[in-house]
Amino acid sequence: MVQHAPAAPRAASLALVLALAVPAVAMATALVAQFGFGLAPCEMCWWQRYGHIAAIALAILALLRRGHPESTVLVILAGLGVLSSGLIGAFHAGVEYHWWEGITTCSTNHIEGDPLAAILAAPLVRCDTPAWTLMDISMAGYNFLFSVPAALAIVVLAVRGRAQRA
Repeated sequence: MVQHAPAAPRAASLALVLALAVPAVAMATALVAQFGFGLAPCEMCWWQRYGHIAAIALAILALLRRGHPESTVLVILAGLGVLSSGLIGAFHAGVEYHWWEGITTCSTNHIEGDPLAAILAAPLVRCDTPAWTLMDISMAGYNFLFSVPAALAIVVLAVRGRAQRA
């Protein structure tokens, strides 16, 4: 007779795997787009990355503290980091579709050497123009479409795993 692992550890383990994998894949995609294809991120692209970076750090901490009560809290916080990135992606996509106005300044992060000369020569990366689309959906739109459901799954699985353990 095959014995299956209890549902709680499976739910908690799946939550942790998602909390690590989703932001890692999102960041890898962003970095390949930036450094592999030369798509410079705008200010709102950076904002989306911060949520994923925080989620990765929190998920790694949860992995290191696996089996301890705070592990579930760290996984839930990682899920909230993924959620924040996805929601910023929704806002950014709305700016790109011109549904609403975004930030009023554009930005650059390519400053080297003489700051004034670098600022004057730096490429301007607009937040209201997508650098890339597939089926009329930008990277910000895909971040929203993948991150929000994944974040909800992470939180639900983590809570379910914790409740079934109790």
